[in-house]
Amino acid sequence: MPRLLRRGVPDDRHLREVRPRKPDTPRDHPEPVTPATAKTLTIRRYRPGDREAVRNLHDEALNEVGAHLGSGPWDEDLDAIESVYLEGGGEFLVGTLEGKVVAMGALLRTSDERAQVTRMRVSPNLQGRGIGQELLDRLHGRAAELGYASLHLDTTAQQVAAQRLYEKNGYRETGRGTVGPFRCLYYERETGA
Repeated sequence: MPRLLRRGVPDDRHLREVRPRKPDTPRDHPEPVTPATAKTLTIRRYRPGDREAVRNLHDEALNEVGAHLGSGPWDEDLDAIESVYLEGGGEFLVGTLEGKVVAMGALLRTSDERAQVTRMRVSPNLQGRGIGQELLDRLHGRAAELGYASLHLDTTAQQVAAQRLYEKNGYRETGRGTVGPFRCLYYERETGA
C-alpha cells in the first residue's frame, strides 16, 4: 500500500519521470587538464635546469605502475639528454604546470627514417587528464618536422593506460618480448597516421 503524504493522498513521487542530473565532480580531484582547460599547461623543450625534476618524475611514474628497475645503465640517457636527444636528431619535451615539471616525452633517432617515442611520463596524480595526449601530439608534430617516416615504441604489459593512448593514436602492436622482469609490447605507426 502506498504511503500517504496528506490524509487520503497517496505518495506517487516514485512514479514520476526521472530526469538525469549532471554527475557530481569528485572534490578530491582537480579539474581535468584537457585542451579546453589546459591554459596553465606549457609544453616546451627540455632545459638543463630540468634534469633533477625529470629524473624524479621518471622514478615516480614508473614506481606508480611497478615498472621501475631502479637506477642502472638503462637510465643513462637521462644524465645526457642534450647529447642523446637534442643533439642526436631527436627531441625531449617537458610539460609544466605552474612552473613544475609534470610530464615528459622524447624522440630518439634510431635511423634516418625512424625514431622511438620514449620516456613518456605524466605525474601519477595528473594522469587521465589529457596531458599525455597533448605531449604525444607535440612529439608527432616534431617527428614530422624532423622528417621521420615512422615511429616505434615499447611499453610494459602493466601500463594499460599507455597502451590505450598509443592504440588510440594509430600505433599497432608489432610484437611482444621481455626486458628484465617485464613483459613488453612493441608498437609502430607511420608519421602520417
